[in-house]
Amino acid sequence: MKLHKTVVLVGMMGAGKTAVGKELARQLCVPFLDSDEEIVAAAQMSIAEIFERDGEAFFRAREAEVIARLLRGPPCVLSVGGGAYLNAGTRALISVEGVAVWLKADLDLLWSRVRHKSTRPLLRTANPRATLAELLEIRAPHYAQADLVVEANSGYAIADMARSVLAKLATRPDVLGEGKA
Repeated sequence: MKLHKTVVLVGMMGAGKTAVGKELARQLCVPFLDSDEEIVAAAQMSIAEIFERDGEAFFRAREAEVIARLLRGPPCVLSVGGGAYLNAGTRALISVEGVAVWLKADLDLLWSRVRHKSTRPLLRTANPRATLAELLEIRAPHYAQADLVVEANSGYAIADMARSVLAKLATRPDVLGEGKA
């Protein structure tokens, strides 16, 4: 099977975009890219430092630019930050140039994965679980606009989730199929 379009994994922090994305890329024999890593490399500072120094609006603008650049490259698996898909322009570009896959996870699963991480600037609040719940409520309608949805399951191993994404992609011959697109 040949990947014809970039697969863009969207969803909340803790949904497994990076871990599942790396495994999916391995299964498809294509590169894995992470928009957050690309931003960190370009800025020579962490995302938390960018947020602190320049603010979220500045970060989101750079994020949209990086995602657009990565979508112009050869087909790959691309993980984007949790807030990236809220940008209407980015959502539209992903649907034209690639395929958005929402890794949909419930609050309990997300919280179990992010509660001990200090690298999440949006969760540096007095009640990070409540903040996560609020972010999920705000973002879910945007994520629901993704081309494909794959439900995360706490009992799934990373490879199981990657296989679930692959099964969804197989329903889209414009994305994954034999030979040329």
